[in-house]
Amino acid sequence: MSDSTVTFLVLGLTVAVFVWDRLPIGVVAFGVVLSLWATGVLGLDQALAGFGDPTVIFIASLFVVSEALDATGVTAWAGQQLIACAGSSTTRLVALMMGTVAVLTALISVNGSVAALLPVIAVTALRARLPPSRVLMPLAFGAHAGSLLALTGSPVNVIVSEYADDAGVGRFGFFSFALVGVPLLAGTIAIVVLFGERLLPTRKPKSIARDLGNLAQTLVDAYALTHDPDELVSKGSGVAEVVVPPRSGLVGETMFPGMTTESGDLVVLAIRRKDEELAGETEIAVGDTLLLQGAWHDLEHHLDDPDVLVVDDPALIRRQAVPLGPGAAQVLVIVSGMVILLVAGLVPPAVAGLLAAGGIILSGVLTVDQAYRGIGWTTVILVGGMLSLSTAMVSSGAAQKLADRLVDLVGDAGPHALLLGLVLLTFVLGQLISNMATALIVLPVAVSAAAELDVSARPVLMAVAVASAAALLTPVATPANLMVMGPGGYRFGDYWKLGLPLMVLYGVVAVLLVPVIWSF
Repeated sequence: MSDSTVTFLVLGLTVAVFVWDRLPIGVVAFGVVLSLWATGVLGLDQALAGFGDPTVIFIASLFVVSEALDATGVTAWAGQQLIACAGSSTTRLVALMMGTVAVLTALISVNGSVAALLPVIAVTALRARLPPSRVLMPLAFGAHAGSLLALTGSPVNVIVSEYADDAGVGRFGFFSFALVGVPLLAGTIAIVVLFGERLLPTRKPKSIARDLGNLAQTLVDAYALTHDPDELVSKGSGVAEVVVPPRSGLVGETMFPGMTTESGDLVVLAIRRKDEELAGETEIAVGDTLLLQGAWHDLEHHLDDPDVLVVDDPALIRRQAVPLGPGAAQVLVIVSGMVILLVAGLVPPAVAGLLAAGGIILSGVLTVDQAYRGIGWTTVILVGGMLSLSTAMVSSGAAQKLADRLVDLVGDAGPHALLLGLVLLTFVLGQLISNMATALIVLPVAVSAAAELDVSARPVLMAVAVASAAALLTPVATPANLMVMGPGGYRFGDYWKLGLPLMVLYGVVAVLLVPVIWSF
């Protein structure tokens, strides 16, 4: 059996397993690597090379940048500004929301921006007596369009840019994607504003994201405190509720409101037993609730203790309730520096990303452990593993065979027909498997087909990037789509109604607009 045949078999099995969706994505990615090595299609070094690829390094560093922006309250600030500007107008809320999530996506990826804005948008909709289902799908779809505003908007952009460099046509610039991203975003917002009321369902949410922005006021009311809410939650300190679990070392200890804990770092503001506030000295029992105050660092450090169960993670409270918190200025400066390096092309993207991630850690904004936790390792492993399949597609001749077949089907119809074929192939695969995996499968075919038709690879690669972002027809197409499913109360069949006209828009941009900007 030829290497190309084996590669096609591995490709088919990989797609089938992705669609089956019973195995973790990381396991599938490692399975691809081992399969290509075991069958002799790739040597061990080739099979594992994807995990050390500069593209993978850059993507991992962007996760650290995203975590820093979220941890310092930059994303919370963006959400608050959105609410202030939107007022009571639903149309203005939707348009501003989609614009805000698009800009955030350009810096911190689709999943990061949706995760950051989801709680505040869901709660804002409920406060405005607007079903969350009317705004949360537009939130996800706005993020997809925003992924094409800059190189850092999506790992696919980074991969496409590297492919362009390898094909000898030069990397795409940092803002090159915006030439198609801005029209896409404008068209997406227009379609949602004009037709969203008819295309979006009215559903009751299955789950509601926690809104911790007004937690301080909630606790003041719940515990009948005399404190100013701004004193409870500030840039320097915060509060946390903890419950005493069975077999806790605190059971039987004597505590009272106003005392400091054994470490001396936290203050007990209140003690509650069921619905009763306890004053004076109290012997702690199982199920008692303690309200503690202290510096954010001390809360996160001391509450990582099996003697208490934390109701709301202090780190999550700080991110939502303290906009532009400690470290925000440093992060904004570092991110600006990274963008300047990328725009000017002074260093390779991986170097710019590593410098930014290193600066964030050295400045103390994130610890090394926090940086590691912020990296989406599933994404990193997926890209690294699928890069080996992409390499096998080229080295085995499988990509060339697919390209030949595609060119035969196109015939004399010209390069626009080639773009249409690649876009349709990407559309179909992108609804079933990860858009990153889709891009890594289609890109080698695109490069080979462009060479066979003797046209520039730049418009072909950009068309694939645009089509990869159009993962809009199913909730499983991207994590962002799935993220809004529960809070929006969506069903599987709700997505295609709005997603289909948006996909047509993506197709028009990919096939007709892209060649105008990057000629064949």
